[in-house]
Amino acid sequence: MSNHEQHETAHRPVQRKEMSRRQFLSYTLGGTTAFMMGGAVLPMVRFAVDPLLTKKGEGNLVKVVEESRVTAEPQEFKFKIHQIDGWYESEPELVAWISRGNDGKVFALSPVCKHLGCTIFWNTKGHNEYDCPCHDARYSKDGKNLAVANSPLDEYEVVVDNGIVYLGPLVKNTRS
Repeated sequence: MSNHEQHETAHRPVQRKEMSRRQFLSYTLGGTTAFMMGGAVLPMVRFAVDPLLTKKGEGNLVKVVEESRVTAEPQEFKFKIHQIDGWYESEPELVAWISRGNDGKVFALSPVCKHLGCTIFWNTKGHNEYDCPCHDARYSKDGKNLAVANSPLDEYEVVVDNGIVYLGPLVKNTRS
């Protein structure tokens, strides 16, 4: 190869494979579609995931009744809690059956029957028991299951402070 031929090949422009119009449109439309889909999907993902990432607060105690009003006979007391469920905030009214045990300590039972979730009532048939009107489930004063239901009533966490009864989250029954 002569010096002149080497000089011509060195200065010759590099042959590039050019992009066709069809490829250019395909890349442009594909990129635009991906960008728009990301813009639509990312807010939905954040909306779904954000409540899962927020820090959970500890169970708060709720003031329910003065300790002096609690007797050995179970009484129904209503109270409200502040509830945040994802993005929805509400203040539902809950019920607890509160009484004193044989040891004199205050305890509170959930009114939800463990058979099928109906609401129980105290002493409706005169037997000093909790009765479920739906399927005739029965529970003792301490929440122990006597008939139909296969587990005892749940208890509320109870704290008595300065003569006030505070209730916390539901726990398994420790009395039966």
